[in-house]
Amino acid sequence: MPLIVKDFGWEETDKMVWVTVPLKGVKANKVDILSSDEYLKVSYPPYLFECLLFAAVDDGKGSAQVGNGAVVFKLYKQEPGLWNRLQSPDADDKQIMKQKREEAQEKVKKRLEEEATLKSTTKRANEKLAINEMMKIEDGERERISSIKESERNKATEDLERWKEEQRIIAEKEKEKLLAAQREQVEAEKERDREERRKQRKAKANNIFEKENKSGNAPRESGKIVVTHTPRVFPTPTRESQTPQEEEWLKKQAEAKRSIEMSLDKDLTEEEKNPQWLQDKGNSFFASGDYKSAINAYTHAIHLTPKLPSLYSNRAACHLKLRNFFKVIEDCSKAMDLLFPPVPQNAKSRCKALVRRGTAFCELELYVEGLKDYEAALAVEPKNEALAADAERIRQVIQSTEA
Repeated sequence: MPLIVKDFGWEETDKMVWVTVPLKGVKANKVDILSSDEYLKVSYPPYLFECLLFAAVDDGKGSAQVGNGAVVFKLYKQEPGLWNRLQSPDADDKQIMKQKREEAQEKVKKRLEEEATLKSTTKRANEKLAINEMMKIEDGERERISSIKESERNKATEDLERWKEEQRIIAEKEKEKLLAAQREQVEAEKERDREERRKQRKAKANNIFEKENKSGNAPRESGKIVVTHTPRVFPTPTRESQTPQEEEWLKKQAEAKRSIEMSLDKDLTEEEKNPQWLQDKGNSFFASGDYKSAINAYTHAIHLTPKLPSLYSNRAACHLKLRNFFKVIEDCSKAMDLLFPPVPQNAKSRCKALVRRGTAFCELELYVEGLKDYEAALAVEPKNEALAADAERIRQVIQSTEA
């Protein structure tokens, strides 16, 4: 039978408990310690210390130190407060004590298994990390060697190209010299031919006058011819007209309306067959902040009549609110295609589509493309001060980025 240790000591605060168990001259390497959140055990034959704690402690924070002839437990209470006693009232019940002992042994066993598993996992991870690091080092070395080889090849290629360029320049200069010499020779020959022809014409003219003088005929006097022009009146050109473009625009609108009648579904209600009602419904959703419902309404209207540019432009405004910038660009581009030819009747719609697409480009940090759309919108509405201010801010962003 083991000898139960009763001359232990303990102290407590609101948050901590210290338990001191004397070893009675036994060496530290022969001490078996077991600790859990409710149970303490120190076994050093023939002595045995067991304690069923009054309340639970934090097993993960506590510690046990062996030294100076004693085992000192440093425990942290799970719930602050004074116990006023170390042992639980159930410590005298052998059945409960046995149960707590077995639970403590099971917890310790499980904890040791987890620690072993964690240690094994950590070891494998460290080995894998070491292998990865070695592979990275080897890859880096191969890349460095490959880079050196590539650099040498590039240098040799550059030297060869430089030599070829020098030879080409030398050949060009020699060719230019030969061509210049040939041109000078040709020009000299041409000049000699011109001088020879002048001499021949002069000699021929002198011969003619000499013949006329010998024949007694005097030279003919010069005469004058009076020319009068009939006055002609040209009509003033009229102002350039946009009539063909306007007729084309009205024709496209008429085709869009005819497509509405051709694409109606018999299963739809009268309101659902009306694109204008759907557009108004989408505008109402947009005003209330329900952008997804507005997109659904505009999309349904587009299915009924895919040639109305306002549906694409309005849907682009919804996508802009939802930050679907690529869809904004797609819808605005489709609207601009349908707003051709540009006439005064669709100027306001073209301006809206350009501004929305330009805003989407800027949100995607494609500032050059965004500035192009804003400048195109300014060409449509040159007196719009807000547009001019926005375009100037985009230019400043582009300049700061380039700087």
